[in-house]
Amino acid sequence: MPLNHSSHPAGSGVVMTLMPVIAAVLVGFIIIGVALPVLPLHVENGLGYGTFIVGLVAGAQFAASLISRIWSGSYSDRRGAKKGVVAGLIAAAAAGLLYMVSLWVINLPALSAGILMAGRAILGGAESFIITGAVAWGLALVDKAHAGKVIAWVGTAMFAAMALGGPVGTVLYGAFGFKAIALITLLLPLLVLVYLSRMPAVAPHPHADHASFGSVMKAVWLPGLGAALASTGYCTILAFSSLYYSAMHWQPVWMAFTAFGIALIVARTFAGHLPDRFGGARIALIFVLVQAAGLFLMWYARTPLTASAGAAFAGFGYSLVYPGLGIEAISGATPQSRGMVMGIYTAFLDVAMAVGSPALGWVGGHLGLDNIFLAGALAVLSTAIVAVLLLRRSALRKAHAS
Repeated sequence: MPLNHSSHPAGSGVVMTLMPVIAAVLVGFIIIGVALPVLPLHVENGLGYGTFIVGLVAGAQFAASLISRIWSGSYSDRRGAKKGVVAGLIAAAAAGLLYMVSLWVINLPALSAGILMAGRAILGGAESFIITGAVAWGLALVDKAHAGKVIAWVGTAMFAAMALGGPVGTVLYGAFGFKAIALITLLLPLLVLVYLSRMPAVAPHPHADHASFGSVMKAVWLPGLGAALASTGYCTILAFSSLYYSAMHWQPVWMAFTAFGIALIVARTFAGHLPDRFGGARIALIFVLVQAAGLFLMWYARTPLTASAGAAFAGFGYSLVYPGLGIEAISGATPQSRGMVMGIYTAFLDVAMAVGSPALGWVGGHLGLDNIFLAGALAVLSTAIVAVLLLRRSALRKAHAS
């Protein structure tokens, strides 16, 4: 039964209220995470294809995610955020079924790879519906004063799931092959659907006047740009830290990513309320300086301990940049357009990952791996300019209102 706004919980009940949303995001990103490290192995060893086909199969998910962002936001606004999450979970299960079908025709590698690519594309669309619907659902379930907590907790669930999914996927693939990945992708979303069936929905806005894409983009582009620049720093660690550690003969090679993720989760657990209390742009400005300092430390590092400490600082700083700027993105949004706002806002991160990774790779190829972290630090530091502009914009609005 849809909730009305009088049902919003007080601050102490926010996390419990968000549990169904967090569960959906955890599952959505665990099934993405379990496939990431083993998909190239399956395509290369199981199907006999090279890196180009590996790239096509893996990239199908990210392309579909970007393309479906705005559609998923509009769907959540018009049909209801919970229905958006449910649609995403059903699509995720369908992707798992396609994974299974691709294994049934593995003796026809071209057909198997095509079906697998279709499954990846459907999973990309599912991810859009799950994350966009989850944020819109969470924002509607709690008071507007807790918007930062919603974005922070949903993001924490996403990072935790990705961190957990990789090791789990590697172990399962080693023990049972790609069939285990397919079964998890098929069954986990169905289990969460059962859990969500009795959870409260929020009223959709099927007949409301929705903001145009242009008006939403006008409000979102500046915080979205800031989030994209800050996420370039995340790209440096996600895509290049293990390669850098390996080149420097530092062990274990995954330490930077682990330090980044742990620091991010700790920061959001204990400081996730700060953007709501002190303002999104102000907190983003402070924390982005910490993130940049961490990346500068990684660039300067001469030992794995120093580099890992830098990664931890980067994770701690990045932790509240995304929710802080997210608050700025939704500050002027009406309830009936929050899904579209978050869809467009999240699309900026997709673009950052798609453009930032090859750009940073070019830097590493021409200037050395360590300079990837210098370039990332400079990109992150430019987010401070965006935060200052947002603070000025907020001050002008207050001046005009008075």
